Amino acid sequence: MEAAAAMLSPSMTGLIVLAAALVAATALGLALRGRAGRFRGARFRGPVQAAQAAGTGPDVLTEADLGSQLGPQATLVQFSTAFCAPCRPTRQILAQVAETADGVHHVEIDAAARMDLVRRLHINSTPTVLVLGPDGAIVRRASGLPRKADVVAALGAVIEPDPEAVSGGAPRAAAGGGE
Repeated sequence: MEAAAAMLSPSMTGLIVLAAALVAATALGLALRGRAGRFRGARFRGPVQAAQAAGTGPDVLTEADLGSQLGPQATLVQFSTAFCAPCRPTRQILAQVAETADGVHHVEIDAAARMDLVRRLHINSTPTVLVLGPDGAIVRRASGLPRKADVVAALGAVIEPDPEAVSGGAPRAAAGGGE
């Protein structure tokens, strides 16, 4: 063992350390890239659940926080900054989804102007998208540019299905086929 250690020169040891650091950085970068734009459930931290039940706390946003009305079904909240390149396409995607979904509002917040919310909600990068329920509770969140399909799926966790669409009207029966 001592013979093997003696054969490694300081420059060779430095190369091994450099290679290990590159492998670790690449693995971390790929992991973070895989999470970008993916929605995940909101993290509740201990006493927040009690505060949420009261309609206050860090994981509940009010109309005063947003400077806009909450959507009757859901609200898509986007935190952006002026220098953020993926914020514009995110804005377009969220606006399209809000236009097509009944009872869904889209609100964009300038992160630089609302540092109080950024700190309170632990917004670490822009764009960050929050999906709020009708009561303002954060149900899902994503950092990075989300795909439209992911936004629609995240809304599915919040929006109540339309009773007429679920009741099995004529269009749904025709889509079932095979009778």
